[in-house]
Amino acid sequence: MAPLECVAQQIGDRVLVRLSGELTLAGAPQVRAALVKALAQRPEAVIADLTGLRVREPHVLTVFSAMARQAAMWPGTPLLVCTPDEHTARLLTRGMRLPVFGSVEQALASPAHRRTMLIHDTLLPVAGAAAARARELATEACVRWELPHLLSPARVIASELATNAAVHAGTLAAIRFSVGRRFLLISVRDGSTAPPRLDPRPPRNPQAGWGLMLVDATAHRWGCHPREDGKVVWASLRLRDPLTA
Repeated sequence: MAPLECVAQQIGDRVLVRLSGELTLAGAPQVRAALVKALAQRPEAVIADLTGLRVREPHVLTVFSAMARQAAMWPGTPLLVCTPDEHTARLLTRGMRLPVFGSVEQALASPAHRRTMLIHDTLLPVAGAAAARARELATEACVRWELPHLLSPARVIASELATNAAVHAGTLAAIRFSVGRRFLLISVRDGSTAPPRLDPRPPRNPQAGWGLMLVDATAHRWGCHPREDGKVVWASLRLRDPLTA
Protein backbone atom coordinates (compact mmCIF):
# COMPACT_ATOMS: atom_id res chain seq x y z
CA MET A 1 0.00 0.00 0.00
CA ALA A 2 1.47 3.35 -1.09
CA PRO A 3 1.83 5.77 1.84
CA LEU A 4 -0.41 8.81 1.90
CA GLU A 5 1.36 12.07 1.12
CA CYS A 6 0.06 15.66 1.36
CA VAL A 7 2.13 18.40 -0.29
CA ALA A 8 1.00 22.06 -0.22
CA GLN A 9 1.99 24.65 -2.83
CA GLN A 10 1.14 28.36 -3.04
CA ILE A 11 -0.15 29.29 -6.49
CA GLY A 12 -1.03 32.96 -6.69
CA ASP A 13 -3.62 33.72 -4.04
CA ARG A 14 -4.61 30.06 -3.64
CA VAL A 15 -3.07 27.05 -1.92
CA LEU A 16 -2.94 23.73 -3.77
CA VAL A 17 -2.76 20.60 -1.61
CA ARG A 18 -1.71 17.58 -3.68
CA LEU A 19 -2.78 14.25 -2.17
CA SER A 20 -1.17 11.04 -3.35
CA GLY A 21 -0.98 7.42 -2.26
CA GLU A 22 -3.83 5.42 -0.75
CA LEU A 23 -6.52 7.02 1.36
CA THR A 24 -8.06 4.93 4.12
CA LEU A 25 -9.96 5.83 7.26
CA ALA A 26 -6.66 5.87 9.17
CA GLY A 27 -5.34 8.56 6.82
CA ALA A 28 -8.29 10.95 7.25
CA PRO A 29 -6.68 12.87 10.18
CA GLN A 30 -3.57 13.46 8.04
CA VAL A 31 -5.71 14.90 5.24
CA ARG A 32 -7.61 17.08 7.68
CA ALA A 33 -4.39 18.39 9.24
CA ALA A 34 -2.98 19.30 5.82
CA LEU A 35 -6.14 21.16 4.82
CA VAL A 36 -6.38 22.98 8.16
CA LYS A 37 -2.77 24.14 7.76
CA ALA A 38 -3.58 25.45 4.28
CA LEU A 39 -6.74 27.19 5.49
CA ALA A 40 -4.82 28.84 8.34
CA GLN A 41 -2.92 30.83 5.70
CA ARG A 42 -6.26 32.43 4.73
CA PRO A 43 -5.81 32.16 0.96
CA GLU A 44 -8.48 33.08 -1.57
CA ALA A 45 -9.24 29.35 -1.90
CA VAL A 46 -7.78 25.95 -1.01
CA ILE A 47 -7.68 23.31 -3.75
CA ALA A 48 -7.43 19.63 -2.83
CA ASP A 49 -5.96 17.71 -5.77
CA LEU A 50 -7.01 14.04 -5.63
CA THR A 51 -5.49 13.12 -8.99
CA GLY A 52 -2.79 10.91 -7.46
CA LEU A 53 -5.03 9.49 -4.76
CA ARG A 54 -6.41 5.96 -4.58
CA VAL A 55 -9.45 5.64 -2.35
CA ARG A 56 -9.67 2.30 -0.55
CA GLU A 57 -12.73 3.16 1.52
CA PRO A 58 -15.21 5.44 -0.34
CA HIS A 59 -16.94 6.65 2.83
CA VAL A 60 -13.70 8.32 3.94
CA LEU A 61 -14.29 10.94 1.23
CA THR A 62 -16.69 12.63 3.64
CA VAL A 63 -13.58 14.21 5.19
CA PHE A 64 -13.65 16.71 2.30
CA SER A 65 -17.28 17.74 2.80
CA ALA A 66 -16.67 18.06 6.54
CA MET A 67 -13.64 20.26 5.90
CA ALA A 68 -15.59 22.36 3.40
CA ARG A 69 -18.25 23.06 6.04
CA GLN A 70 -15.58 23.89 8.60
CA ALA A 71 -13.76 26.17 6.14
CA ALA A 72 -17.01 28.05 5.53
CA MET A 73 -17.29 28.66 9.27
CA TRP A 74 -13.65 29.72 9.64
CA PRO A 75 -11.90 31.37 7.92
CA GLY A 76 -14.63 31.69 5.27
CA THR A 77 -12.40 30.17 2.58
CA PRO A 78 -13.80 27.98 -0.22
CA LEU A 79 -12.50 24.42 -0.44
CA LEU A 80 -12.33 23.18 -4.05
CA VAL A 81 -11.68 19.55 -4.95
CA CYS A 82 -10.39 18.24 -8.27
CA THR A 83 -10.26 14.66 -9.53
CA PRO A 84 -10.28 13.23 -13.07
CA ASP A 85 -11.99 10.06 -11.79
CA GLU A 86 -15.73 10.27 -12.54
CA HIS A 87 -16.64 7.68 -9.90
CA THR A 88 -14.80 9.61 -7.18
CA ALA A 89 -16.40 12.86 -8.40
CA ARG A 90 -19.88 11.32 -8.12
CA LEU A 91 -19.13 10.13 -4.59
CA LEU A 92 -17.90 13.60 -3.60
CA THR A 93 -20.97 15.41 -4.93
CA ARG A 94 -23.56 12.88 -3.76
CA GLY A 95 -25.63 14.80 -1.24
CA MET A 96 -22.83 17.34 -0.75
CA ARG A 97 -22.54 20.95 -1.91
CA LEU A 98 -18.87 20.54 -2.73
CA PRO A 99 -17.26 22.14 -5.82
CA VAL A 100 -15.55 19.35 -7.78
CA PHE A 101 -13.44 19.94 -10.91
CA GLY A 102 -11.87 17.59 -13.43
CA SER A 103 -8.41 19.16 -13.26
CA VAL A 104 -6.26 21.52 -11.24
CA GLU A 105 -6.31 24.01 -14.13
CA GLN A 106 -10.11 24.19 -13.99
CA ALA A 107 -10.07 24.69 -10.23
CA LEU A 108 -7.45 27.44 -10.47
CA ALA A 109 -9.45 29.23 -13.16
CA SER A 110 -12.75 29.09 -11.29
CA PRO A 111 -14.01 32.10 -9.31
CA ALA A 112 -13.69 31.51 -5.58
CA HIS A 113 -17.05 33.20 -4.83
CA ARG A 114 -15.59 34.61 -1.68
CA ARG A 115 -17.39 37.76 -0.59
CA THR A 116 -15.79 38.57 2.73
CA MET A 117 -15.28 42.00 4.28
CA LEU A 118 -12.67 42.35 7.00
CA ILE A 119 -11.93 44.40 10.09
CA HIS A 120 -8.78 43.55 12.03
CA ASP A 121 -6.38 44.94 14.62
CA THR A 122 -3.60 43.90 17.00
CA LEU A 123 -4.35 43.69 20.72
CA LEU A 124 -1.89 44.21 23.55
CA PRO A 125 -1.67 41.45 26.22
CA VAL A 126 -3.56 43.58 28.76
CA ALA A 127 -6.92 42.02 29.62
CA GLY A 128 -8.97 45.15 30.23
CA ALA A 129 -7.58 47.12 27.30
CA ALA A 130 -7.78 44.15 24.91
CA ALA A 131 -11.39 43.46 25.84
CA ALA A 132 -12.38 47.11 25.47
CA ARG A 133 -10.76 47.36 22.02
CA ALA A 134 -12.39 44.09 20.95
CA ARG A 135 -15.81 45.45 21.90
CA GLU A 136 -15.13 48.65 19.96
CA LEU A 137 -14.24 46.65 16.86
CA ALA A 138 -17.30 44.41 17.26
CA THR A 139 -19.49 47.51 17.39
CA GLU A 140 -17.76 48.94 14.32
CA ALA A 141 -18.27 45.67 12.42
CA CYS A 142 -21.98 45.41 13.24
CA VAL A 143 -22.62 49.06 12.41
CA ARG A 144 -20.62 49.00 9.17
CA TRP A 145 -22.22 45.78 7.95
CA GLU A 146 -25.73 46.66 9.20
CA LEU A 147 -26.02 43.82 11.70
CA PRO A 148 -27.60 45.55 14.73
CA HIS A 149 -29.17 42.29 15.94
CA LEU A 150 -25.68 40.78 16.34
CA LEU A 151 -24.20 43.72 18.23
CA SER A 152 -24.63 42.28 21.73
CA PRO A 153 -23.46 38.68 21.04
CA ALA A 154 -20.57 39.92 18.87
CA ARG A 155 -19.34 42.22 21.65
CA VAL A 156 -19.57 39.39 24.19
CA ILE A 157 -17.67 36.93 22.02
CA ALA A 158 -14.99 39.42 20.95
CA SER A 159 -14.44 40.56 24.53
CA GLU A 160 -14.11 37.03 25.89
CA LEU A 161 -11.79 35.82 23.13
CA ALA A 162 -9.56 38.88 23.58
CA THR A 163 -9.52 38.49 27.36
CA ASN A 164 -8.75 34.79 27.07
CA ALA A 165 -5.76 35.52 24.81
CA ALA A 166 -4.42 38.27 27.09
CA VAL A 167 -4.79 36.27 30.32
CA HIS A 168 -3.75 32.80 29.18
CA ALA A 169 -1.41 33.44 26.20
CA GLY A 170 0.11 36.70 27.38
CA THR A 171 1.18 37.65 23.84
CA LEU A 172 0.13 40.14 21.22
CA ALA A 173 -3.08 38.92 19.60
CA ALA A 174 -4.54 39.56 16.15
CA ILE A 175 -8.32 39.97 16.23
CA ARG A 176 -10.28 39.64 13.01
CA PHE A 177 -13.92 40.18 12.05
CA SER A 178 -15.22 38.99 8.69
CA VAL A 179 -18.68 38.69 7.21
CA GLY A 180 -19.64 36.26 4.50
CA ARG A 181 -22.92 35.18 2.99
CA ARG A 182 -24.14 33.31 6.07
CA PHE A 183 -21.95 34.07 9.08
CA LEU A 184 -20.20 36.79 11.02
CA LEU A 185 -16.81 35.32 11.97
CA ILE A 186 -14.71 36.50 14.90
CA SER A 187 -11.22 35.12 15.46
CA VAL A 188 -8.27 35.85 17.71
CA ARG A 189 -4.77 34.57 16.93
CA ASP A 190 -2.23 34.51 19.76
CA GLY A 191 1.30 33.23 20.28
CA SER A 192 0.53 30.33 22.62
CA THR A 193 0.20 26.76 21.37
CA ALA A 194 -1.74 25.71 24.49
CA PRO A 195 -5.32 24.81 23.46
CA PRO A 196 -8.18 26.75 25.09
CA ARG A 197 -10.13 25.08 27.89
CA LEU A 198 -13.85 25.35 28.48
CA ASP A 199 -14.15 25.80 32.27
CA PRO A 200 -17.74 25.99 33.63
CA ARG A 201 -16.62 27.38 36.99
CA PRO A 202 -17.00 31.12 37.75
CA PRO A 203 -13.69 32.99 37.33
CA ARG A 204 -11.65 33.70 40.44
CA ASN A 205 -10.26 36.84 38.88
CA PRO A 206 -13.01 39.23 37.66
CA GLN A 207 -10.64 40.68 35.05
CA ALA A 208 -10.26 37.24 33.48
CA GLY A 209 -13.87 37.28 32.27
CA TRP A 210 -16.07 34.22 31.90
CA GLY A 211 -13.94 32.86 29.08
CA LEU A 212 -15.15 30.22 26.70
CA MET A 213 -18.27 29.42 28.70
CA LEU A 214 -19.89 32.63 27.40
CA VAL A 215 -18.53 32.03 23.91
CA ASP A 216 -19.94 28.50 23.92
CA ALA A 217 -23.35 29.78 25.07
CA THR A 218 -23.46 32.68 22.59
CA ALA A 219 -21.85 31.53 19.35
CA HIS A 220 -23.41 29.38 16.67
CA ARG A 221 -20.16 27.44 16.60
CA TRP A 222 -16.61 27.97 17.84
CA GLY A 223 -13.31 26.16 17.61
CA CYS A 224 -9.53 26.32 17.70
CA HIS A 225 -6.96 25.78 14.95
CA PRO A 226 -3.31 25.20 15.97
CA ARG A 227 -0.56 27.03 14.12
CA GLU A 228 3.20 26.61 14.22
CA ASP A 229 3.51 29.96 16.00
CA GLY A 230 0.42 29.71 18.22
CA LYS A 231 -3.27 29.15 17.61
CA VAL A 232 -6.45 30.75 16.29
CA VAL A 233 -9.63 30.61 18.36
CA TRP A 234 -12.72 31.49 16.33
CA ALA A 235 -16.48 31.78 16.73
CA SER A 236 -19.32 32.31 14.28
CA LEU A 237 -22.74 33.96 14.46
CA ARG A 238 -25.51 33.36 11.93
CA LEU A 239 -26.42 36.47 9.97
CA ARG A 240 -30.07 35.39 10.07
CA ASP A 241 -32.04 33.14 12.34
CA PRO A 242 -32.86 30.00 10.26
CA LEU A 243 -36.30 29.84 11.90
CA THR A 244 -37.27 33.28 10.64
CA ALA A 245 -35.16 33.62 7.48
